[in-house]
Amino acid sequence: MNYKGVIIEESLGNKDVLKLIKVLSTKVEKVTKSHQTLWLSQWTLHTVEIPEEKAELVANQLSKDLETEHEWYADFKNSASHYIIFRNKVFKVNRNKSEEYEVVKKYGISLGIPDHQLDFSPDVQV
Repeated sequence: MNYKGVIIEESLGNKDVLKLIKVLSTKVEKVTKSHQTLWLSQWTLHTVEIPEEKAELVANQLSKDLETEHEWYADFKNSASHYIIFRNKVFKVNRNKSEEYEVVKKYGISLGIPDHQLDFSPDVQV
């Protein structure tokens, strides 16, 4: 089963990973104070689809390609699994085990990512 997610283009130091995946749509969103990423004026949000057989490859590539000046994550999921990718760290979460999300959230907070940006939920549909 294919994975779907959103990749913020500005989070990428190297954008080559976008060539490995299908971009379903792109939306530009103005950054607000509540986003806590005031070094940006906008986000370019790519809704993407990743074939199941490429998911691990794409996750590992994303973990290398996230820019190094700020802490970011990217994620994509299907009905069974959720990849959550930080620079040099990839989590594959079983969507039926909410406790696995807590480990990821604690890791993200330890990097300084705002709590409200780590709003993973196994209940959110793909």
